[in-house]
Amino acid sequence: MPRTLATAAAFALVLGLAGPAAQAALDVGDKAPDFTLDAALGGNVFRFSLADALKQGPVVLYFFPAAFSVGCTIEAHQFAEATDQFKQLGATVIGVSADDLESLKRFSVTECRNKFAVGADVDQKVMKAYDAVLKLKPDFANRTSYLISPDSKVQFQFTSLNPHRHVTNTMNALKAWQAARKSN
Repeated sequence: MPRTLATAAAFALVLGLAGPAAQAALDVGDKAPDFTLDAALGGNVFRFSLADALKQGPVVLYFFPAAFSVGCTIEAHQFAEATDQFKQLGATVIGVSADDLESLKRFSVTECRNKFAVGADVDQKVMKAYDAVLKLKPDFANRTSYLISPDSKVQFQFTSLNPHRHVTNTMNALKAWQAARKSN
């Protein structure tokens, strides 16, 4: 069911009143819960499996509240601009929200610019497993980013409703994780 303009306005109001967000429950070193979701990349639907993606390298998993909202559009554009660099560093990027698949098909083309997949977590199982539910508006995901290493361990997590630091922070965490692996 697509989000309405009234829902988006209410969501923006909640974001404005929410203040700083609590940190996600998964800590560095925790095992990342495995999941499989219907996802879209460039408007094409496929099944995204975390376990399969981790076989290729680390995964940047980010949760976002609502496709086409102002903050989520900003964040999607930033991840799209950085996706090639994430790929050069061996990482896969996926965004996840409670939006329906039809909305995410469009979002994957327009806002994600055909660069990375977005997964539909309409039943919120993944959001709950990663403690990425927005407490003041539980129908939405909180804006939370994770870096997960190929051994399924959380290497970094960051929660903030401000969309501007997620890409930089996860990129820095990925580079630091790779540097630590090279020095060992």
